[in-house]
Amino acid sequence: MATRNSATVKDVVLAPGSGSFFYDDQAAIRAGTPHDGFLYIGAPLTPGFTRIRMPARSLGIGLVLSDDVVVWGDMMSVQYSGAGGRDPVFQVETIEELTRSVVIPRLRSADVSNFLVACNHVLAYHGGQRLPLAIEYGVSQALLRAAAHCARTTLAEVICSEFSLPLPERPIPIYAQSGDSREINVDKMILKSVDVLPHGLINSREKFGPSGETFRKFVKWVAKRTREIGMPGYHPVLHFDVYGWIGLEIGMQPEKIVDFIARVADDVPGYRLHIECPADFGSTEAQLNEYAKIVAFLDQRGIEARIVVDEQCNTLDDIHLFANAKAAHIIQIKMPDVGSIADTARAVLICKGNGVGSYVGGSCTETDLSARAAVNIAVATQADMILAKPGMGVDEGISIVGNEQSRLLSVLKYRRSQSSMRNVNAASK
Repeated sequence: MATRNSATVKDVVLAPGSGSFFYDDQAAIRAGTPHDGFLYIGAPLTPGFTRIRMPARSLGIGLVLSDDVVVWGDMMSVQYSGAGGRDPVFQVETIEELTRSVVIPRLRSADVSNFLVACNHVLAYHGGQRLPLAIEYGVSQALLRAAAHCARTTLAEVICSEFSLPLPERPIPIYAQSGDSREINVDKMILKSVDVLPHGLINSREKFGPSGETFRKFVKWVAKRTREIGMPGYHPVLHFDVYGWIGLEIGMQPEKIVDFIARVADDVPGYRLHIECPADFGSTEAQLNEYAKIVAFLDQRGIEARIVVDEQCNTLDDIHLFANAKAAHIIQIKMPDVGSIADTARAVLICKGNGVGSYVGGSCTETDLSARAAVNIAVATQADMILAKPGMGVDEGISIVGNEQSRLLSVLKYRRSQSSMRNVNAASK
């Protein structure tokens, strides 16, 4: 890694912005609120929501470094804020006030050339409480970019240096989510040969269907479509997020949930199947205990379906609990809910240490800036998959994440070639 130059923050600028999708009141949607075009009709149920669907917002934080370079991070929250144990919906005004009063004074006294030390200082508890996770997320992005600027390296190289990891060579499989435009977006994913697809947004009784028959029909259609229009040899992982609807419709008993998942797996033989959030048991403790049973039952029966946990597994502490208990085959590390991106790196390493799959996720409500930071974390830690984000249009997320990964791996390959050349030259002298 290049020599690290010390740097300080001489000023901070804030830039209100937009997220790439909308905040949705999950409780109201689960209750069966009807659609009116792109809107949902009815009153919101989750505190902080003024409507069931609200435009996502962001707040950019720019660190003006001592050499006048400005590095940025974006603060925001996820689509289903306030649900599944998550922070409340993002309020720009509240976040800005706390950033100005607490975070900016800390930034002015930080040496931002050292990423982890700077994170520990700037993101320390305030008044005995953790800062809002949106602040942690955006500020840590800016701090990582500051450290990379000081070292004249990529963000991934900073992570590798801080966590004593080798420079990576392998690309991370990209996972795309469809949103409500399921059929069209599935076709887009297949034509672009996405590694993992399609999410499916199975977030209502209508989409899941009586006894799950609508969902099963969709799963079979996706598998069939990959064979019909995919390139020769294309064989993606099939990943579906059912937002707890197996439990809601089939029953909350682990055995019943496993029986249903087994039937879905039988519908698509030869495909690796991921089922995200088969049920929401209402708390981290309950989710941990019941998911451990579901995983154990699947493994005992030799069913080739993988359970992915999302709801009720948010922070680094939660992820450590689930990984240690083998309460999921794969853990979604939902970056805005984890907080500091340093904790996302730690979360991937915890998953690896416990033999659990790591999925660097996030939300459609994020920004291009946060998505590019996510790629660097996922590649540096060699996660098992990464979400194509932000937005729900498929093309944009695949382009932003895919191109950032391609650029990053090309730079790292160049770094290795230059290092090898220097070693050869040194040996010949």
